[in-house]
Amino acid sequence: MGTRHTDREYEAELGRLRERILLLGAKVEAAIAAGIRAVVERDSALARATIEGDREIDRLEVETDALCLRILARRQPVASDLRFITLALKLVTDLERIGDLSVNVCERALELNEEPTLKPYVDLPQMAQAARTMVREALDAFVAGDAERARAVIDRDATVDAYYAQIFRELLTYMMEDPRNIYRATRLQSVAKYLERIGDHACNLAEMVVFMVGGQDIRHGVAGTQGR
Repeated sequence: MGTRHTDREYEAELGRLRERILLLGAKVEAAIAAGIRAVVERDSALARATIEGDREIDRLEVETDALCLRILARRQPVASDLRFITLALKLVTDLERIGDLSVNVCERALELNEEPTLKPYVDLPQMAQAARTMVREALDAFVAGDAERARAVIDRDATVDAYYAQIFRELLTYMMEDPRNIYRATRLQSVAKYLERIGDHACNLAEMVVFMVGGQDIRHGVAGTQGR
């Protein structure tokens, strides 16, 4: 990805930046998995540990932002390097937000674990896996500089949205059948909404990869300027 530099120190800085982003991505993926496990397995200890672990994600975001700003100030990059560094600032913001959404899932898990199980969890873990895969594929596309792989991530968002619509309809039926189900159903609906938002953030990551690779801005379905 990108060009190789004769300045080894500069190249090392860019390498550290890529590594930081991937480390942050790995921690975010783990948080998604832990959050849905806390719901499905009714594991409140895991939920609390994941909430506590979000501090590490926040710390990595701050450190990565600082590294980006140091490189911009010291190196004054241009062209593809400038695209990469400025987009890295946006990438870490989306990754940190995914971490926050995983915390939200854990908070709902703590509430749900105080109540009897409303229903067997089938679609929620599948939806979580689909959203988590989108995040992983977007990061893999980032590492490989692969715009087509990034576009495939965007296409997968329809699957996550379909899961959300299906879960929402099912939970609405439970609430209509018995008002005593409303508390648990609304919390499960919130979990599904958080997962749907994680899919949206994965799409943001993928769109940024497309721009990084070819200079094409595809946000909001609008094709932007291309260039090196």
